Amino acid sequence: MVKSYPEVSEEYKKAVLRCKRKLRGLIAEKHCAPIVLRLAWHSAGTFDVKTKTGGPFGTIKHPQELAHDANNGLDIAVRLLEPIKDLFPILSYADFYQLSGVVAVEITGGPEIPFHPGRLDKVEPPPEGRLPQATKGVDHLRDVFGRMGLNDKDIVALSGGHTLGRCHKERSGFEGPWTQNPLIFDNSYFKEILSGKKEGLLQLPTDKALLEDPLFRPLVERYAVDEEAFFKDYTEAHLKLSELGFADKE
Repeated sequence: MVKSYPEVSEEYKKAVLRCKRKLRGLIAEKHCAPIVLRLAWHSAGTFDVKTKTGGPFGTIKHPQELAHDANNGLDIAVRLLEPIKDLFPILSYADFYQLSGVVAVEITGGPEIPFHPGRLDKVEPPPEGRLPQATKGVDHLRDVFGRMGLNDKDIVALSGGHTLGRCHKERSGFEGPWTQNPLIFDNSYFKEILSGKKEGLLQLPTDKALLEDPLFRPLVERYAVDEEAFFKDYTEAHLKLSELGFADKE
């Protein structure tokens, strides 16, 4: 599968750059990179490679999709970002939410992820149940990410994005951060899950699954000692996730 990106106008390209600057300011001021990244992930992660439905096409702003259990609390991110979106009516929500995710990673010290504009907004939200559940294990992770069209390396690399943020009991049933510095994007997630549960730090069944699987664990160990390798693979995985169903050409 190769990508054939649509042409967008010079006006649109300039709006993307201006919007990126505004997003940097907002996300830095509000310390909201984790929830913004989660919004971008959850917007894209509903893609079904077989039916070509779901994906990063802006439907997550609709109340019906925000009401999905996996999206508890993401209405906060939608409201927080809306004043920025209002400044750039030319941009699709689909592009806007994925651009926000790219900025969230970048300003917290993570890699710079390429961004290609041109996604069109869709109206119909995907059915509920397409996103990962934290209480399940290896088979569930492979089923969910395989349905998106992602592989084992993508699963582990994207899991490392949990270096940002924390769980909130009222949203997920779990409480606490994965790392000591939940507003810094680095390879701490892998170091922490390998070192075992520490006081105050979170470890979910899906985190433990990465250590128990013979194909996942070597990647965890590699990323724990080689942040550059993690950043490289995370960039590739995030880009794939953010472009699921977008610009595909057989």
